[in-house]
Formats: sequence, structure tokens, C-alpha cells
Amino acid sequence: EVQLVESGGGLVQAGESLTLSCAVSGFRFDQGAIGWFRQAPGKEREAVSCISNGDRSTWHADSVKGRFTISSDNAKNTVYLQMNSLKPEDTAIYYCQVPRWFALLVGPSREYDYSGQGIQVTVSS
Repeated sequence: EVQLVESGGGLVQAGESLTLSCAVSGFRFDQGAIGWFRQAPGKEREAVSCISNGDRSTWHADSVKGRFTISSDNAKNTVYLQMNSLKPEDTAIYYCQVPRWFALLVGPSREYDYSGQGIQVTVSS
């Protein structure tokens, strides 16, 4: 059984940093990709960052490029999202997901095979 468990969310002030972790089990960490997605109230879920498990290539949405960094530790089966210079518009529930596909130039698919339960990130102004 594939499980993805997010941790590290919380309430921070604008300009501060936060690191999310996604512990993965039951999934081959050397194949496919794992991404972070987010959903703000009243908005659709959107892709934030994604990493290829094979060559560790990464993709970030334009809205977070230069501020967020995705990485992975294969020994710990864990994917991280380092979020710096947080803005109030980053407030959302963040999900760790295994996308159906991932292309470096366009990012991950909206469709996914597995997802965590999500974790709240709130950035106050």
C-alpha cells in the first residue's frame, strides 16, 4: 500500500520560511516523480513543484520559482519542499502527490495516482 504523509506545515509571517516533508512508503523511490500541489480556498488545486525520482530533475511553478526548492532523500524515502520568502498568497493546503506523468518543461499532470492527506500552510501579512 502506497502512503504519503506530509508534515511541517503551520502558521508563519510573510517573509519567513517553512520546510514541508513528505514521507513515502510502498512506492519505488527510484521511479516516476513526486510533486507538491496546493489548493487555496475557492481555487483549483495547482502544481507547485515536482522532482523526478530517477535523475532528480526538478520543476517549479512560476509563482514560486526562486523561492521554493524541492529535493528528495532516497535513503529516507522523503521529499522536501523548502519554502522561503513566503507570501500571504502561498496560504493553502499543500499535498504531496505521485502524478500520473511528469515532463520537465511543462510540469506534472493534474491527474495523480496517490496523494497524501494534505497539510495547512498559513502565511499572515
